Amino acid sequence: MVTFSSFKSLISGAGVALILAGCSYGTVDYDQFPGSATTDERVNGQAMTRAQEKERGGLFGSEGLNLFGGEDSQKGGGTGIGVNTFLWRATLDTLSFMPLNSADPFGGVIISDWYTPVETPNERFKLTAYILGTALRSDAIKVSVFRQVNVGPNQWQDAVVEEGTVTAMEDAILTRARQLRIDSANAE
Repeated sequence: MVTFSSFKSLISGAGVALILAGCSYGTVDYDQFPGSATTDERVNGQAMTRAQEKERGGLFGSEGLNLFGGEDSQKGGGTGIGVNTFLWRATLDTLSFMPLNSADPFGGVIISDWYTPVETPNERFKLTAYILGTALRSDAIKVSVFRQVNVGPNQWQDAVVEEGTVTAMEDAILTRARQLRIDSANAE
C-alpha cells in the first residue's frame, strides 16, 4: 500500500530526474540563430560569435579576470576590470579635497558629495568622474560638475557652471595621471 508521503516523495524524485534530464539533453549551437553574435566585441568590423568568444578564451579574455592587481595593473594598462589604474588614482588624488559619496572601481565611477568652498559659502559643488577605458588618453576621462547657490535658509538652487571648469578638472586629472605613470616608470 502506497502512503501519501511516499507518493509525494516519488513524484518529487521523478520531477527532479526530469529536470536534470532536460538540462543534459544535447547541445544547442546558438550561432545558427539570427542575432546570436554579440555586439560588444568586433572582429574585422563584424560582431564576434559565441564560438569566436570561446576561442578567444572566455568572457574575460585569455588572461581571465584580474581583481587584485598583478603584473598588468602595475604597468597601468588596467586592473583587468576595464579601468586605467593611473586615471583612477589621479582622479582620487585630484578630488581628494572633496568628500566622496561613492567610488566604484569596477565601473570606473567616482561621485563626490557636495563641497562648499571656504571662500564662497553661498555656493556648493558636486562632481562625478567617469573613467571610460584602460588607455591613458584624454577621451578616457569625463567629468560632470554640478553647482548650486544658496537662495535661502537651507534652500539650494541649481546654477550654471563656469565655462572651462569641466575641461580644467579633466586636464588636472590627466596631468596627475601622467605624473603617476612617469613615477611608476622611474620606480622600475
